[in-house]
Amino acid sequence: MTATAPTVLVVDDEEDLREAMRRMLERRGFATLTAADPAEAEAVCRDHGGTIDLLLTDLTLPGASGGDLARTATLMRPDLRVLYISGLPKEVAVGRGLVAEEAALVQKPFTSDRLAEAVRRVLALATP
Repeated sequence: MTATAPTVLVVDDEEDLREAMRRMLERRGFATLTAADPAEAEAVCRDHGGTIDLLLTDLTLPGASGGDLARTATLMRPDLRVLYISGLPKEVAVGRGLVAEEAALVQKPFTSDRLAEAVRRVLALATP
């Protein structure tokens, strides 16, 4: 029996970074979906027929914050895990009310190994 690769929805308005993250994750065995903004990400959450295991989203997006997107996406898909990326240190993002203290966040710039490890760590939280 073959395990299905976890599916990560990568959301970033910077196309180069979005595509780089997609490649980083696919090279490490993850399936990926991508979106450039919250509206596109919400459409993917609504229309994708398969499982989406993790939302990997930038905190700063056009039209809404990554936190706003995460709230909407987890209402649509309650089992969805969330990992934020940001140029801000986590303590600053928490202090500004952008994310909760318990939120998982990877600060830019990051290596592909650091991103993959953070994704694995957040996905492991979903495993009983």
